[in-house]
Amino acid sequence: MPQKTKKPAAKGNNLLRWMAFVCLLLLCCMGIASLVSPETSIEEVPLSDVIARANDPNGNIAKITAEGSNLKITLKGEENYSQISRKDTSGTLYDQGLVDRCANLAGEELANCQNSFPIIEYVEASNFWDYALDIAIIVIPVIIIILFFSSMMRQAQSMNNQSMGFGKAKAKLYGPDKKKVLFKDVAGNEAAKQDLTEIVDFLKEPKKYEKLGARIPRGVLLAGEPGTGKTLMARAVAGEASVPFFSISGSEFAEMFVGVGASRVRDLFSKAKKNAPSIIFIDEIDAVAHKRDARGGAGREDEQTLNQILVEMDGFDNDSGVIVIAATNRVDMLDKALLRPGRFDRHINVTLPERKDRLEILNVHFKNKPMEKDVDLDSLAAKTAGSSGADLANIANEAAITAAREGHKEITNGDLTEAFERVAIGPERKSKVMNDHERHVTAYHEAGHAIVGHVLPDSDPVHKVTIIPRGRTGGVTWFLPPEDRSYKSIFELKDILARAMGGRIAEKLIFGDDAVTTGASSDLKNVAELSKEMIVEEGMGKQTRNLVFPEGDTGYYTISAGKPYSEKTAELIDQEVKVLSDEAAVRAEAVLKANKSILDKLAEALLKHETLEEKELAPILKDAKLPASAKLH
Repeated sequence: MPQKTKKPAAKGNNLLRWMAFVCLLLLCCMGIASLVSPETSIEEVPLSDVIARANDPNGNIAKITAEGSNLKITLKGEENYSQISRKDTSGTLYDQGLVDRCANLAGEELANCQNSFPIIEYVEASNFWDYALDIAIIVIPVIIIILFFSSMMRQAQSMNNQSMGFGKAKAKLYGPDKKKVLFKDVAGNEAAKQDLTEIVDFLKEPKKYEKLGARIPRGVLLAGEPGTGKTLMARAVAGEASVPFFSISGSEFAEMFVGVGASRVRDLFSKAKKNAPSIIFIDEIDAVAHKRDARGGAGREDEQTLNQILVEMDGFDNDSGVIVIAATNRVDMLDKALLRPGRFDRHINVTLPERKDRLEILNVHFKNKPMEKDVDLDSLAAKTAGSSGADLANIANEAAITAAREGHKEITNGDLTEAFERVAIGPERKSKVMNDHERHVTAYHEAGHAIVGHVLPDSDPVHKVTIIPRGRTGGVTWFLPPEDRSYKSIFELKDILARAMGGRIAEKLIFGDDAVTTGASSDLKNVAELSKEMIVEEGMGKQTRNLVFPEGDTGYYTISAGKPYSEKTAELIDQEVKVLSDEAAVRAEAVLKANKSILDKLAEALLKHETLEEKELAPILKDAKLPASAKLH
């Protein structure tokens, strides 16, 4: 009842406002009309008076302009008309007797007779456009005023609605009317799909679990690298269960006004409960759920938002039918209170796809693309170790773009290779022109990488070598693992370090130690980073074997406590990093000195062909040998 009495009052207030607004407009129109009217100072006189003065030789009328039935009278001694009158269209201004006075005269007498009477000009009556112009002079200012006030009112209403809507959740609802995503549309990640199948089963048949006293997880956290399909997984759960799916990003809870984030959380969970059974999906939850430790003060807006999420998730009834699914690629930054049982009970790792999974994903993305029969997606799946589902989708799209650019009706193996290399290391920069010396340096540099990587026993095979600039590189030597591996041994990592040093060492041997270039800067950076990782994180140093030095928490508001080791230990780590780098350089130099003729031969082939594939590299590298000084075991 109270709500029903408020609405008519509101309507009445709106009606009064509009009536006042219309009255104000009418007053403005009247004022404008009075200001712009050209006839406000014109005197209107009777037609009889005009005729009498027109027929009087001593009258004061100098000129009469007849415009239809309107008469504009200009008096003697004036330039513009100052009087107006009206007559019938067929009426005349002179009596016939006076007109006949001048009829039989000529010459000077005729001129004097005509000068005794006012000049009469007959002009066509104003057409439609003249009237339209007069109307426009009055109407246009009125329209401008109306638009101005309307805009002001809409802005005020919009600001009011916006301020009232700050606390509303911006979640998108994907209901049954939306296109469903099913598990069959998600290639790979079978383990993650198996865990999520239980969630779907609960949403379809909750009583089956309740009878046995089971409690379905209230929250499911999907953790994994970017592009692995976490969002797609969540939508597949909603699609399989056929329930409403509320999707929102963690950053959408944030607002400049204090308390808005918490209000949006309450609104979102309220909507989900009304549509139960339903799913709430929060993407990038780390934006609002990062660690609260050492923030330096309570009552922050983001902390209030997190607290509200904690309250809403822990306050669910067992039969509420609402499940929260969240995705993040930074589990280490999430608050511990959010990860405990009762909130996010189940943690599912959405990993990078393995080779068979990558093949499934590629088949999905190439399903509707025309391809030649000999296109080898299995070979592409083998090459793309470490690629996410998003990377593979990008490769498929780039392959189609490349085929269209080259004028192919179907995607070829060449288009596939170009797309893969474009995504992996960047497009060819054919416009970049190198002089002869730069080409020689680049050829020997890349040949050094290739020979060292080919000879060392625990290195990956050489897939391709090119001296055509790609992305930010002047050339590329590509190593591809024959299979996916979860672990790397210390021998494999040391071989990676040695082949990375092969480019700089080749420049040193051919052009002299003082003539090395900046082309090895990225290689040296990679050597330094991998060496430090081996010492600090993997415990692979000689003096620090089996010791690791993990860094402290690096959340948004975590106060840094400095390095987790002493200055003496830091010096020891630096020494260990130098030992690994020096060892890699020594091994690379030993290999290249032992295979100097092959280095020259490979460099010449690169200068001639610019790009060498695996099958073209095989006959050049077949006689390369591993010297005893480069062996580790």
